Amino acid sequence: MSLTTGPILPTLLRLAVPNVIAMLMSVIVGIAETRYVGVLGTVPLAAMALVFPLATLVQMMSAGAMGGGVSSAVSRALGASDPQRARTLALHAAVIGLVAGLATTLLFLVFGRAIFSFLGGKGEVLEQAVAYANVLFLGAWLTWMVNTLSSIIRGTGDMRVPSVSLLVLSLIQIALGGALGLGLGPVPRFGMAGVAMGQLIASALVAAFLWWWLSSGRARLRLQWAGFSLRRDMFVDILKVGALACLSPVQSVMTVLIFTALIAPLGVAPLAGYSIGQRLEFLLVPIAFGIGVASVPMVGMAVGAGDIARARRVAWTAAAVSGLNLSVVGLIVWLFPDLWAGLFTTDPVVLDHARQYLRWAGPAFGLFGVGLTLYFASQGSGRVLGPVLAASVRLALVAVGGFWLASHQAAAWHYFALVGLAMAVYGVSTALSVRLTRWGPKTPDRQAGH
Repeated sequence: MSLTTGPILPTLLRLAVPNVIAMLMSVIVGIAETRYVGVLGTVPLAAMALVFPLATLVQMMSAGAMGGGVSSAVSRALGASDPQRARTLALHAAVIGLVAGLATTLLFLVFGRAIFSFLGGKGEVLEQAVAYANVLFLGAWLTWMVNTLSSIIRGTGDMRVPSVSLLVLSLIQIALGGALGLGLGPVPRFGMAGVAMGQLIASALVAAFLWWWLSSGRARLRLQWAGFSLRRDMFVDILKVGALACLSPVQSVMTVLIFTALIAPLGVAPLAGYSIGQRLEFLLVPIAFGIGVASVPMVGMAVGAGDIARARRVAWTAAAVSGLNLSVVGLIVWLFPDLWAGLFTTDPVVLDHARQYLRWAGPAFGLFGVGLTLYFASQGSGRVLGPVLAASVRLALVAVGGFWLASHQAAAWHYFALVGLAMAVYGVSTALSVRLTRWGPKTPDRQAGH
């Protein structure tokens, strides 16, 4: 089924399903690793809480942000029937992934202690966070390479190989993380460092496989280094989307950190209720990611071929599918919040706060999904500024509204209502920015541009 001429909805769903499955598996990895660390004790669990947001940020930047820029550039070149340019872009993408990964590794090895101390780490918690991060981020360049190589393959329209690779990575990570972290069977117990080693080894194996897949000629696009030379225009084509898109996950993590800082003074129960609701929010992202990433090569190839009308139909179809799926989730937890909250606690006070969060934020889940998916679809078009600014609007609303509520001694439900409002504003702002942004060449062609 052709990505440039096939029916939009069936093609989109065919591409999205393996992505969603792979992303949900990554959530299971997070749950498993949290469980392993929880067995090690309270201090390791607190240390992991310091590292987790930054590890998540690295994943989001390498897979969804810069990865989207890579897939966008490759797919637009293929859509324009220029496979040589696509191959050259893929080589430049590999260079970007390697350099960004090594820079991430260097950053945390040199400044990790200062970063975790700034986030509130002290004493033994800080020491264990640094020890865990030193192993975890030693393999940051492998994480970048896995996600960059996967994005190159996705840019060709092949979602199967990256998805299966990530599934295998997750299974290896779960097995090795448990064995090395807890010392199962004859394996020594390495503690938190062992859990991190599981990810490092799994990423190395999968990165090697993806490199071989792309170099062997089995992929739809082959990496050929003979005669390769660095070209500024190739870096610009990728970075004009990927570098700008990286601002969005940074803003998302800042939003979470601000909310956490605002709700923490209200007490343990409101913070625990917020944490339970936030866990569900993290589960929404893989669904929107899977659908959104599937739309990137479809949009990119349509834009490359000059079919802007089809590119826009793909974007709006993907947004509708994501919005519908997340709206169903939001409706369920709005009607029956204990289906989710009851999985994590039986404390009546914590349950009450979790219910408040779900009932205020749940109705906005659909619009949140629309915004996230359009962010990815816009990467395919090469025009991502609008969705990034929409994320800035959300962050500003959270910061200004949150600190205003704090100055007026607001109750917890006021903050939870702000969460829902910020999600809704983000979705509407992103949709409006996509509607107003011209895709394709800057020519007076209103019908093609809109």
